Amino acid sequence: MDQKQIIDTLKELKAHSPKRNFKQRIDLIISLKALDMKKTDNQINTFVALHHTAGRKTGVCALVGPELLPEAKAVCDESISIDNFQKYDKKAIKKLAEKYGFFIAQATVMPKVAAVFGRFLGPKGKMPNPKAGCVVPPNANLKPLYARLQKTVKLQTRNQLLVQCAVGSEDMKDEEIAENVLVVYDSLIHILPNGTHNIKKVLLKLTMSRPLKIGEKYKIEVPKKQVKEEPKSSTE
Repeated sequence: MDQKQIIDTLKELKAHSPKRNFKQRIDLIISLKALDMKKTDNQINTFVALHHTAGRKTGVCALVGPELLPEAKAVCDESISIDNFQKYDKKAIKKLAEKYGFFIAQATVMPKVAAVFGRFLGPKGKMPNPKAGCVVPPNANLKPLYARLQKTVKLQTRNQLLVQCAVGSEDMKDEEIAENVLVVYDSLIHILPNGTHNIKKVLLKLTMSRPLKIGEKYKIEVPKKQVKEEPKSSTE
């Protein structure tokens, strides 16, 4: 799979997708094979930093102690102090999980985060994760982390032979989306037991389109120009 194949597929997607009244997301779908997903070693659960944005802003919520609260308020979209953890019930935490893509936690308050938020953030895959750099010291500089999370996607199989993530939006340059696709693809083959031999097919789709396989030869049909017929002569 190379950049040209990806760009050709993007052009085909856009050419045959009706205009919508919103900016469509572009998803990468990687179908896997020859993996027993019951084995923990074969399950995918990792984060990838893209070269460009994934096409939309990702909300970040910070769960912190008093040491990090001023920094979190200045940088993150929402900040919750440990002093207010007890105010959040099941319904409120579920709303947070739906609203934010990532949760940052101060390392020293992680036990309390786990006790209060874990039951509800855990099943959603939203618990502050060290793999994504989301468990931080009390004196952390959150600005670079926030910026990195805007370009970070999670790859997870969820017991299925399938990985799906956002790699851009339809208003981005094709070259930027292609670079994001290649970063995800290369990262994935490096953690699969047999690399490319575990890849069945790679597809792209818009929010409202059917998926198209990268590598297929697509030919965009261009409507033929209608030729205006000359009026027949009255002498004919």
